[in-house]
Amino acid sequence: MNPLAKLLEAALFSSARPVPKEELASLDPESSPAAVQSALDELRETYDNNGHGVELVELGEGWQILTRPEYTEAIERAQLAVRPHRLSAAALETLAIIAYRQPIGRAEIEEIRGVNVGGVLKSLHERALIDVTGRGEGIGRPLLYATTPLFLEQFALRHLEELPRADELAVALRADPRPI
Repeated sequence: MNPLAKLLEAALFSSARPVPKEELASLDPESSPAAVQSALDELRETYDNNGHGVELVELGEGWQILTRPEYTEAIERAQLAVRPHRLSAAALETLAIIAYRQPIGRAEIEEIRGVNVGGVLKSLHERALIDVTGRGEGIGRPLLYATTPLFLEQFALRHLEELPRADELAVALRADPRPI
Protein backbone atom coordinates (compact mmCIF):
# COMPACT_ATOMS: atom_id res chain seq x y z
CA MET A 1 0.00 0.00 0.00
CA ASN A 2 1.40 3.43 -0.91
CA PRO A 3 2.20 6.00 1.81
CA LEU A 4 -0.76 8.25 0.94
CA ALA A 5 -3.17 5.32 1.24
CA LYS A 6 -1.69 4.51 4.66
CA LEU A 7 -2.08 8.13 5.77
CA LEU A 8 -5.72 8.18 4.62
CA GLU A 9 -6.35 4.87 6.36
CA ALA A 10 -5.01 6.26 9.65
CA ALA A 11 -7.15 9.40 9.34
CA LEU A 12 -10.30 7.45 8.46
CA PHE A 13 -9.68 4.93 11.24
CA SER A 14 -9.43 7.69 13.83
CA SER A 15 -12.54 9.55 12.67
CA ALA A 16 -16.02 8.81 14.02
CA ARG A 17 -17.67 10.46 11.03
CA PRO A 18 -17.38 10.33 7.25
CA VAL A 19 -14.47 12.51 6.16
CA PRO A 20 -14.91 14.61 3.00
CA LYS A 21 -12.32 14.12 0.27
CA GLU A 22 -11.24 17.77 0.64
CA GLU A 23 -10.31 17.15 4.30
CA LEU A 24 -8.42 14.00 3.34
CA ALA A 25 -6.55 15.93 0.65
CA SER A 26 -5.47 18.51 3.25
CA LEU A 27 -3.49 15.78 5.05
CA ASP A 28 -0.91 15.86 2.27
CA PRO A 29 -1.04 19.20 0.42
CA GLU A 30 1.47 17.85 -2.14
CA SER A 31 -1.05 15.23 -3.36
CA SER A 32 -3.41 15.94 -6.24
CA PRO A 33 -7.13 15.16 -6.06
CA ALA A 34 -6.49 12.29 -8.49
CA ALA A 35 -3.81 10.88 -6.17
CA VAL A 36 -6.19 11.05 -3.21
CA GLN A 37 -8.90 9.25 -5.21
CA SER A 38 -6.38 6.65 -6.33
CA ALA A 39 -5.29 6.08 -2.71
CA LEU A 40 -8.93 5.71 -1.64
CA ASP A 41 -9.51 3.20 -4.44
CA GLU A 42 -6.37 1.28 -3.39
CA LEU A 43 -7.52 1.24 0.23
CA ARG A 44 -11.01 0.03 -0.75
CA GLU A 45 -9.53 -2.74 -2.91
CA THR A 46 -7.21 -3.80 -0.09
CA TYR A 47 -10.16 -4.20 2.28
CA ASP A 48 -12.29 -5.95 -0.35
CA ASN A 49 -9.65 -8.38 -1.66
CA ASN A 50 -7.83 -9.37 1.52
CA GLY A 51 -10.74 -10.62 3.61
CA HIS A 52 -10.93 -7.74 6.10
CA GLY A 53 -13.82 -7.38 8.53
CA VAL A 54 -14.15 -3.70 7.60
CA GLU A 55 -14.77 -1.86 4.36
CA LEU A 56 -14.22 1.63 3.01
CA VAL A 57 -17.58 3.22 2.19
CA GLU A 58 -18.54 6.54 0.64
CA LEU A 59 -21.34 7.98 2.78
CA GLY A 60 -23.02 11.34 2.76
CA GLU A 61 -20.34 13.82 1.91
CA GLY A 62 -17.31 11.73 2.80
CA TRP A 63 -15.54 8.43 3.33
CA GLN A 64 -15.61 6.15 6.38
CA ILE A 65 -14.24 2.77 7.47
CA LEU A 66 -17.16 0.63 8.64
CA THR A 67 -17.78 -2.90 9.87
CA ARG A 68 -18.90 -5.22 7.10
CA PRO A 69 -22.67 -5.85 7.29
CA GLU A 70 -22.25 -9.60 7.91
CA TYR A 71 -20.50 -8.88 11.23
CA THR A 72 -22.79 -6.14 12.52
CA GLU A 73 -25.26 -8.44 14.30
CA ALA A 74 -22.57 -10.30 16.24
CA ILE A 75 -20.90 -7.06 17.30
CA GLU A 76 -24.23 -5.59 18.45
CA ARG A 77 -25.03 -8.81 20.34
CA ALA A 78 -21.74 -8.49 22.18
CA GLN A 79 -22.63 -4.84 22.85
CA LEU A 80 -19.36 -3.62 21.38
CA ALA A 81 -21.05 -0.94 19.27
CA VAL A 82 -23.45 1.82 20.18
CA ARG A 83 -26.61 1.48 18.15
CA PRO A 84 -28.48 4.66 17.25
CA HIS A 85 -31.91 5.06 18.80
CA ARG A 86 -34.73 3.90 16.57
CA LEU A 87 -37.05 6.41 15.00
CA SER A 88 -40.79 6.24 15.60
CA ALA A 89 -43.15 5.63 12.68
CA ALA A 90 -44.20 9.30 12.85
CA ALA A 91 -40.55 10.42 12.71
CA LEU A 92 -39.82 8.12 9.75
CA GLU A 93 -42.89 9.36 7.87
CA THR A 94 -41.95 12.97 8.48
CA LEU A 95 -38.32 12.34 7.54
CA ALA A 96 -39.40 10.64 4.31
CA ILE A 97 -41.60 13.61 3.38
CA ILE A 98 -38.72 16.00 4.02
CA ALA A 99 -36.23 13.83 2.12
CA TYR A 100 -38.42 13.64 -0.98
CA ARG A 101 -39.82 17.19 -0.96
CA GLN A 102 -37.03 19.32 0.50
CA PRO A 103 -36.91 22.15 1.18
CA ILE A 104 -40.37 21.96 2.71
CA GLY A 105 -42.24 23.90 5.37
CA ARG A 106 -44.05 22.62 8.44
CA ALA A 107 -47.51 23.46 7.08
CA GLU A 108 -46.89 21.38 3.95
CA ILE A 109 -45.69 18.44 6.03
CA GLU A 110 -48.76 18.70 8.28
CA GLU A 111 -51.02 18.86 5.22
CA ILE A 112 -49.49 15.64 3.86
CA ARG A 113 -49.46 13.79 7.20
CA GLY A 114 -52.74 15.22 8.49
CA VAL A 115 -51.38 15.78 12.01
CA ASN A 116 -49.30 18.31 13.94
CA VAL A 117 -45.59 17.64 13.41
CA GLY A 118 -44.01 20.19 15.74
CA GLY A 119 -42.70 17.63 18.22
CA VAL A 120 -41.44 15.32 15.49
CA LEU A 121 -39.61 18.16 13.73
CA LYS A 122 -37.99 19.15 17.03
CA SER A 123 -36.86 15.55 17.63
CA LEU A 124 -35.46 15.16 14.11
CA HIS A 125 -33.66 18.50 14.43
CA GLU A 126 -32.17 17.52 17.82
CA ARG A 127 -30.88 14.30 16.25
CA ALA A 128 -29.34 16.42 13.46
CA LEU A 129 -31.21 14.48 10.76
CA ILE A 130 -32.87 17.68 9.48
CA ASP A 131 -31.95 21.33 9.55
CA VAL A 132 -33.52 24.67 8.72
CA THR A 133 -32.28 25.68 5.28
CA GLY A 134 -34.10 28.93 4.76
CA ARG A 135 -37.46 30.65 4.81
CA GLY A 136 -40.40 30.24 2.48
CA GLU A 137 -42.09 33.05 0.57
CA GLY A 138 -45.52 32.46 2.15
CA ILE A 139 -47.29 34.30 4.94
CA GLY A 140 -45.00 34.67 7.93
CA ARG A 141 -42.01 33.41 5.89
CA PRO A 142 -42.14 29.84 7.30
CA LEU A 143 -38.98 27.88 8.06
CA LEU A 144 -37.97 25.37 5.41
CA TYR A 145 -36.51 22.00 6.38
CA ALA A 146 -34.10 19.69 4.55
CA THR A 147 -32.09 16.60 5.43
CA THR A 148 -28.48 16.80 6.64
CA PRO A 149 -25.31 14.84 5.85
CA LEU A 150 -25.98 12.83 9.03
CA PHE A 151 -29.28 11.69 7.46
CA LEU A 152 -27.32 10.35 4.49
CA GLU A 153 -24.86 8.65 6.84
CA GLN A 154 -27.58 7.06 9.01
CA PHE A 155 -29.35 5.65 5.96
CA ALA A 156 -26.11 4.63 4.17
CA LEU A 157 -26.66 6.95 1.20
CA ARG A 158 -24.01 8.82 -0.74
CA HIS A 159 -26.52 11.38 -2.04
CA LEU A 160 -30.28 11.91 -2.21
CA GLU A 161 -30.48 10.47 -5.72
CA GLU A 162 -29.97 7.05 -4.11
CA LEU A 163 -33.40 7.28 -2.44
CA PRO A 164 -35.89 4.88 -4.05
CA ARG A 165 -37.95 6.48 -6.83
CA ALA A 166 -41.70 6.88 -6.33
CA ASP A 167 -42.48 4.11 -8.84
CA GLU A 168 -40.13 1.73 -6.99
CA LEU A 169 -41.89 2.54 -3.71
CA ALA A 170 -45.30 1.91 -5.26
CA VAL A 171 -44.23 -1.62 -6.28
CA ALA A 172 -42.68 -2.33 -2.85
CA LEU A 173 -45.73 -1.09 -0.95
CA ARG A 174 -48.32 -2.77 -3.18
CA ALA A 175 -50.59 -5.19 -1.30
CA ASP A 176 -49.77 -8.90 -1.48
CA PRO A 177 -51.78 -10.26 -4.45
CA ARG A 178 -52.24 -13.69 -2.85
CA PRO A 179 -55.74 -14.43 -1.52
CA ILE A 180 -56.13 -14.52 2.24
